[in-house]
Amino acid sequence: MRFQPVIGLEVHVQLKTDSKIFCGCSTSFGSEPNSQTCPVCLGLPGALPVLNKKVVEFAIKAGLATNCSITPRSIFARKNYFYPDLPKGYQISQFEDPICQRGWLDIQVEGQELKRIGITRIHMEEDAGKLVHGEVSGLEEGSGVDLNRACTPLLEVVSEPDLRSSDEAVAYLKQLHQIVTWLGICDGNMEEGSFRCDANVSVMPVGSDVYGTRAEIKNVNSFKFVKQAIEYEIQRQIDLIEDGGRVVQETRLFDPNAGKTRSMRGKEEAHDYRYFPDPDLVPLVIDAAWVEQTRQELPELPECRRQRFMAAFSLPAYDAEVLTASRELADYFEACVALGANAKAVSNWVMGEITRSLNDSSTSIGTCPISPRLLVELLKLIDVGTISGKIAKTVFDEMWRSGKEPAAIVEEQGLVQVSDSGAIESIIDEILAREAGQVEEYRSGKDKLFGFFVGQVMKASKGKANPTVVNELLLSKLKG
Repeated sequence: MRFQPVIGLEVHVQLKTDSKIFCGCSTSFGSEPNSQTCPVCLGLPGALPVLNKKVVEFAIKAGLATNCSITPRSIFARKNYFYPDLPKGYQISQFEDPICQRGWLDIQVEGQELKRIGITRIHMEEDAGKLVHGEVSGLEEGSGVDLNRACTPLLEVVSEPDLRSSDEAVAYLKQLHQIVTWLGICDGNMEEGSFRCDANVSVMPVGSDVYGTRAEIKNVNSFKFVKQAIEYEIQRQIDLIEDGGRVVQETRLFDPNAGKTRSMRGKEEAHDYRYFPDPDLVPLVIDAAWVEQTRQELPELPECRRQRFMAAFSLPAYDAEVLTASRELADYFEACVALGANAKAVSNWVMGEITRSLNDSSTSIGTCPISPRLLVELLKLIDVGTISGKIAKTVFDEMWRSGKEPAAIVEEQGLVQVSDSGAIESIIDEILAREAGQVEEYRSGKDKLFGFFVGQVMKASKGKANPTVVNELLLSKLKG
């Protein structure tokens, strides 16, 4: 029997606000344990929550960017459960009336057609604290509780069970990650837990429309691990069924070292949490004017920008995809073009030398030492023939290191391209005389030797000879 996976994702997006969702404590990462707390996030008796308006604004942005309807009147609920890192004994979340509903994202896996993935809901909630164990806790033994993260604002984005493979799940996650970072509402740092995923996985016989029993894989924090966890879980469930067993509804954890999921606890249903409206928070009413104002303030989203880059600048789809990987990278590219540079030339340099140098130095485009103006000045030197493309890479590396103007580097290091045909002809004559045997082989039909001669000329000129002039003179002389 063949089986079909069924996958739905619940993604927790930590919002990039300065303060928490229901109090004024800082949300900064990495502070001393329990140094960013107050009576509200500690759950002390009598402390009352006050909703952070910025959280609502970010939620509306996320909903509009994912094609959701914004709920005019939503409410907060108490999700009751007991765990050491939840000081109140409940989490403030949304249940019956979330702020965003019925959205979708279109994804594409390589070699497949575009596929629409439904988004059931996006709701606001507070994060819990964090348990730290062993040496990490600073304790000689046992575990500690750090409540700095308690009350940090989250959006939970719940997809429909429309995903049918680990590749589709990763494509959906990457697109959602791109949107929330593009909007500036989340820093997207998966290692710090700013963007983490719960995957609900089940399998059913091919052709069936009855979903199997699902298992939930909790808190997976990298695209690679999501793919591995889902693939392992799919195979685990298939093997279990084929061996005559049955899948039980449970929560599992992914062990990246072993590449396996492990049982954690039985999976709760909604009624297990005993949801009820939070009596300390009034209903949230969002008027149409606020939604429309937010819609007008949205930046041009990645897909629209990709399409515009292809139409306006005649870029290939691959280039447009790479250049819109982040909003900052797209802005950098467009700033270069606005300064008069050729769009394809800029694209090649951004995808090549800029990206290589950023990766090598673990630098983001926002702190790139070569500004759009400097890159355009370098490209102008190539266009007017002052330097060759090969020399330009040497100049680029020095610009990256020193921050100097490209023209100054060319002058200081004597890198001006040689275009004088007399000087180049003299070099060519010397090489052809020295390599008489190779010349005869070329003239007898070994055309591939032409590259050898070009290389010898460039080597003799220390890379300064104009390649166009070199090619023209070589062809003329080799014909003789």
